Amino acid sequence: MLSHDRVWAAIDALAERYSLSASGLARRAGLDSTAFNKSKRLSSDGRPRWPSTESLAKIIEATGASLDEFTGLVEGRSGSAAPQRTAVPLLGFAQAGAGGFFDDAGYPSGQGWDLVELPTRAAETSYALKVQGDSMLPLYRNGDVLIVEPGAPTRKGDRVVVKTTAGEVMAKVLDRQTAKAIVLVSLNPAHPDRDIPMRDVEWVARIVWASQ
Repeated sequence: MLSHDRVWAAIDALAERYSLSASGLARRAGLDSTAFNKSKRLSSDGRPRWPSTESLAKIIEATGASLDEFTGLVEGRSGSAAPQRTAVPLLGFAQAGAGGFFDDAGYPSGQGWDLVELPTRAAETSYALKVQGDSMLPLYRNGDVLIVEPGAPTRKGDRVVVKTTAGEVMAKVLDRQTAKAIVLVSLNPAHPDRDIPMRDVEWVARIVWASQ
């Protein structure tokens, strides 16, 4: 049965499943960090306050969960098991910018990579990049791990990692991409947006998950 308590319990369970607090889940989904606080679940006069369908859609997308997985948590189905953990190659941004570490498709080549285990599903071609520095604040902090998927379809508003032929690696928000150029919006307002000719782009990989 769909109830106020069950929906909020499912949000808490989804956050725990992906190793997040309720506020961490809200931040990952691009919401205010207090959006899922227990104090926000009732109005000032004590009436139940329900999360919006937009908020639910954002947390499902941000975690990579399926709609069936979330509804299973709402309904308390025993079959809504947590996804299997996945280990993927882990690189630093300095390695990503150096030559010889990637094949033509933008996937790490060779052997001997460090591995990071994820509490979520990942495509076979996915790998991890560890954030270094503050250029991606406030969304990503130094030490956060980004899971990227080379070749994944991208659309306006997606968070992506782009490597240029000059060896520069950056995480930005995709504004638009044409056959001639890619336009990127900076996560950190202190850093400029970028308009890069496609001839200068080595690869583009969509960010599909982040540890925060």
